[in-house]
Amino acid sequence: MNKITMLGTGSATVSHIYNTCFVLSTATTRLLVDAGGGNGILTQLRKVGLPISDIHHLFVTHAHTDHVFGVIWVIRMVAQCKGYEGHLHVYGNDKVMKVVRTIIDMILAKKQLSKVGERVVFHELTDGEKFDAGDIRLTCFDIHSTKEKQYGFRAQLPDSTVVACLGDEPYNPLNRSYVEHADWMMCEAFCLYADRDTFKPYEKSHSTALDAGRLAAELGVKNLILYHTEEKTLSTRKESYTKEAAENFKGKIFVPDDLEEILPI
Repeated sequence: MNKITMLGTGSATVSHIYNTCFVLSTATTRLLVDAGGGNGILTQLRKVGLPISDIHHLFVTHAHTDHVFGVIWVIRMVAQCKGYEGHLHVYGNDKVMKVVRTIIDMILAKKQLSKVGERVVFHELTDGEKFDAGDIRLTCFDIHSTKEKQYGFRAQLPDSTVVACLGDEPYNPLNRSYVEHADWMMCEAFCLYADRDTFKPYEKSHSTALDAGRLAAELGVKNLILYHTEEKTLSTRKESYTKEAAENFKGKIFVPDDLEEILPI
């Protein structure tokens, strides 16, 4: 069964929830997307019952700390995992590859680095490149960030379901062909538009739930997932974000909590 497991839903500086990362699963493939800002990724994976030995594909959107530092821990644990079979394929743009490989070369022990050489395959992606992660067909795209080189992706699952992940910054119309009419659109929503004066999303190159709803309606997607949020409104986040996005989008809206599964997709 196809599903999305949200390991974390928070933005960069959260402390009560984990940074945004998730697993896109089919019957045979587990694709980990980002890994948060530290070894908390190991706790999140344990809580959802996903052992390191089952992870063979890791897509890294960009090299900001809240997305990439957990990647180092996943690679380390793959190196240390007794009986790890096959390879961990790590996908990302040239900046991601440079950051990840520099850090592991600097901090991992020689024995661990030796295992990394045996078990980890690094795939440097270019804008628009198509590739297969298990039985998931992906097309990556540059989101044209003004802050940090970042890739989103369009994923086609074996049953032809399409999941479009926009990264953690506002949508750029140059990427319309990758997102339009997707079955699922994953979109950052840093806060409510009603709270924009408090959280100042636009100054931080982020969107609001209202913006996400408008975009989903414009692009004709079927389902909308909101993530990468602030954490000060956790008690009301699910209800209030859904309500604001629904002002413009009439499809299904999901505002998941950490560790929540969205299924089937």
